[in-house]
Parts: sequence; C-alpha cells; structure tokens
Amino acid sequence: MTQAAADHVRSFLSNRGKGLGVRLGVRTSGCSGMAYVLEFADELQAEDLVYEDRGVKVIVDPKSLIYLDGTELDYTREGLNEGFRFNNPNVKGSCGCGESFNA
Repeated sequence: MTQAAADHVRSFLSNRGKGLGVRLGVRTSGCSGMAYVLEFADELQAEDLVYEDRGVKVIVDPKSLIYLDGTELDYTREGLNEGFRFNNPNVKGSCGCGESFNA
C-alpha cells in the first residue's frame, strides 16, 4: 500500500466513523476473467487473513490471496479523475476497458 492509499483509507474510515480497514479481493467477472473487489470492512470473517501496512488493516480472503500476492494498492489523482489503482505483478493480461484481468 502506498502512502497515498493509506492516507485515503484512514481519512475515509475517520469520516465514516467506523470500520476495521480495507478488504481486497477478486471475483470472476469481465471479458478477461477476474475483477478486483475493494470495500471497507466492518467485521472479520473466520477465514480472513489480516495484514497491516502503514497503519491500515488490509483484509484478504485466502482464495483471493493467490491472485493478489505482491500487489501494491495505490491512490492516484490525474486531472479530474481519482481512485485506487492495483499494481499487480501477477497480471498476465487485461481487457481493453481495464475492468478485468487474468493471471
């Protein structure tokens, strides 16, 4: 997790007034096969793996970990656009629209 991503998550959780951290995962979707799932987590599931980076808890389910291992989560602003960006070394290809990937 970059400093920009950690700062954004902490700020969002603070404004929200609750939350344990951020949950990262993948799901089957899109034309390339998989899409990222990113949501703020309020509770842990029994199988969850919890990591902490830059003071932020990052929660990953075991099935997603094989696709996310080594991924850096960044938060960027480019002109009027802003959002999280996944820098994933496991990606072998992605669709033209950027919504899905394969590993």
